[in-house]
Amino acid sequence: MCSEPYKRYREVVFEKLQRAFRQEKEICIAAKWIAKSISNNGWIYTSGTGHSHMLAEEIFYRAGGFARVIPILDPDLMLHKDASGSTEVERREGYAKKLFKPYTLTEKDVFIIASNSGRNSVSIELAQIAQEKGAKVIVITNYAHSKSVDSRHSSGLKLFQVSDIFLDTFGEIGDASINLDGLHTNVGATSTVVGAALLNAIMVQAAAIALENGVVPEVFNSSNSNGGETHNDSLISKYKAEIKFL
Repeated sequence: MCSEPYKRYREVVFEKLQRAFRQEKEICIAAKWIAKSISNNGWIYTSGTGHSHMLAEEIFYRAGGFARVIPILDPDLMLHKDASGSTEVERREGYAKKLFKPYTLTEKDVFIIASNSGRNSVSIELAQIAQEKGAKVIVITNYAHSKSVDSRHSSGLKLFQVSDIFLDTFGEIGDASINLDGLHTNVGATSTVVGAALLNAIMVQAAAIALENGVVPEVFNSSNSNGGETHNDSLISKYKAEIKFL
């Protein structure tokens, strides 16, 4: 039989999810912006650096996910190419401008970006550029961690400060949540599981709002379900030219 630690992690995750889902106002506002964007043929742009890029992928080309999602995924900021190198890249001022070059954001769009610390230059500048273009900026971040550290951007700002709205993952400072005797640092990060749950909650609410307004959003099925692949192929054919990762 396993001993107690995994149960401690389970309880920590449950507690953080409960706190995260009490952000009803923020969830509903974010969902309204996304529903409005979908209704106006806008785009949901999304990005994240390091492990936070997984949250950008969470809502892209996903069973039950909106079709009009454009992830901004740069290999140099992800982990599969050079994990330690990505830590250096995400701190570079000016790099975000390069990432946005292929895209034309407008006031019809929404930009969702996740960062646990919210202190690094690329994430901060991505949000700033999106706001300059008129898009609504939704941030997923660890508010306690972000407040506990200095910004690495010359403006002194952190990501939650350049958002139109932010949602807190209520993580521990440093993300890992479980202390074990004999280890000098905690284990069991929580930012991904809580961030993914918040994002999916927002998307569910946005779909419901769109339907209430008479708009049926385009949504991917599972390609591994009967009929799912045919349905998805039609969406891929429609949007392949505009969403390069499709």
